[in-house]
Amino acid sequence: MEATLRSCASSSTIDDSQAAAIRPRDAPPRFHLLAKPSGSTCNIDCKYCFFLSKEALYPNEKHRMSQATLETYIRQLLESHRTPEVTVAWQGGEPTLMKVEFFRRAVGFVEKYRKPGQVVKHTFQTNGILLDDEWCEFFKAHDFLVGLSVDGPRELHDTFRVDRRAQGTFDLVMNGWRQLRKHGVDFNILCTVNAANEQHGRAVYRFFRDELGAKWIQFIPVIERATEQTIQLANRGWSEREGHKRVLYTQTGTLVTDRSVGAKQYGVFLMDVFEEWVRRDVGRVFVQLFDVTLEALFGRHLLCIHAPTCGLGPALEYNGDLYSCDHFVEPGYRLGNIHETHMLELLASPEQRKFGSDKRDTLTAQCRQCDVRALCNGGCPKDRFARSKDGEAGHNYLCAGLEFFFRQSRPAMETMAKLYRGGRPPSDVMAMIAIDDKRRGPYAPCPCGSGRKFKFCHGDNAPRRSFHPGSSEERRTS
Repeated sequence: MEATLRSCASSSTIDDSQAAAIRPRDAPPRFHLLAKPSGSTCNIDCKYCFFLSKEALYPNEKHRMSQATLETYIRQLLESHRTPEVTVAWQGGEPTLMKVEFFRRAVGFVEKYRKPGQVVKHTFQTNGILLDDEWCEFFKAHDFLVGLSVDGPRELHDTFRVDRRAQGTFDLVMNGWRQLRKHGVDFNILCTVNAANEQHGRAVYRFFRDELGAKWIQFIPVIERATEQTIQLANRGWSEREGHKRVLYTQTGTLVTDRSVGAKQYGVFLMDVFEEWVRRDVGRVFVQLFDVTLEALFGRHLLCIHAPTCGLGPALEYNGDLYSCDHFVEPGYRLGNIHETHMLELLASPEQRKFGSDKRDTLTAQCRQCDVRALCNGGCPKDRFARSKDGEAGHNYLCAGLEFFFRQSRPAMETMAKLYRGGRPPSDVMAMIAIDDKRRGPYAPCPCGSGRKFKFCHGDNAPRRSFHPGSSEERRTS
C-alpha cells in the first residue's frame, strides 16, 4: 500500500477506480488543508505573530514553493477528495509575496487535475498590504474568497499589527480593502482578539459591519504560550533582533504573553458582539463562532476547534512538508513530505488519527461533566495547558470565557434553533428579542452578563462608538 501511494506521488493524475484501489482504509473523505507557499515569510512584523519564528525550521532556505511542489500539491489534493467540493486554501506568512503568476499556475493545475463534477473553491488569507488592481482582477476572475486580516479601527489595529519599522499598518490595509471593494471581490474579515481590543467587542464589530461592509467575520483569540524561561523573551515579541536568531515557537509552557487575550475576557468580548448581532444582524452578517454554535445544536460540528475530534486541518509548508495542524507546525508533528508519500496516506497515518482522537480522549473530568460540552468539546488542543478546578492538567486556558459565552448565548441560540425546526428563519429571533427588551425595562440587568443596567449596556440608550478608516478620530453618537 505504502509503495503504491509513494509511486503515485510523482506520477500523473489517477482516476476514481485507481484512487479507490489505493485509498488507505482510514483515509478521510474530505479535509481542509492550509497551504503556505511562502512559508513563514511575511512583509509585516505583527508583534503577536509567533509563526514568524517558524523560519527556524528551515534555516538558510528561501521559503518559496516550487512549481513541482505546487503541481504535486494540487493534484494530490483533488484526487484525495471523495466529496464533490474541494477548497484550495492559501495562507502564510503572506501569500501575496509569491506574485500573481504563481496563483495563475495554481488555477491552471486545478483545471488540469479537476475530476468530472468536482467543484473547486479558492480561498486566500492576506494582510492586504500588496493588494492592487492586478491582484483583485485575478481574484474576481477566478471567484476567490479573500480573508483580510484587520484587528479593528486604527487605534486597536495598529497596537500589534505593525511593519518592520514598528509603524502601524492600518492605512495600508485600508488601501487593500478599497481595492477589494472596487473590484467586487468577496471578502471576509479575520480579527484576532488580543489584549488591545478585548474590551471593545461592539466597537470592533460595528467598525467591520458599518465601515468596512463586512458580511462574514471570524474572531481568533491570540494565545501565546511561554515557559518561565521564555516568558520575558516572548513578551518582547517575535521580531528578529540584531545578532540573534528567532527562537522557534512551540506549543509548550503554561504562561501567556502580555498580548494574549484574557481567558474570561474572551467570552465577554464574544457576548458584547453577540448581543449587538442578535438584535440587528441575524441573517445579514455572519460571525463564524455564532454560526457553528447554532449548527452544534443540530449535532453538526463545522469547525474543528469545537468538534469532538480534529485532525482534518493539516498545514502544508512551501517544500511539501505536511504537518498535523496549522497550530502545530513544529518537528514533533511533521507527518512527512508529499513528494515522498501521498498526502492521503499521511492523513490516514496512525500518528494523525491519534492526534485527532486525543482531542476527545484527553478531556479533563471538569470538561467531561460540563453542561456545554456538546457545544465546546474542550476547545482547541493548543490551548489545553491550564489546570481544571480539580487541579487536573490539560484544561483549556479559555475555559472561563468559552463557558461564559456558550451559557449566556444559549437561550437565544436555542430560540433560533427552535425557529428553524419550525420552518421559520432564525432571523425572526430579532423581533422576539425586541419584545423581550421592552418588557425587560431599562434598569434590569443586561442579558449579556456584564452586570450593567440594560439601558446603559446593550439597550438603545447605550453610547455608540464608530471609527472611520483613514481617520484616527473616534466619534460617539447616541
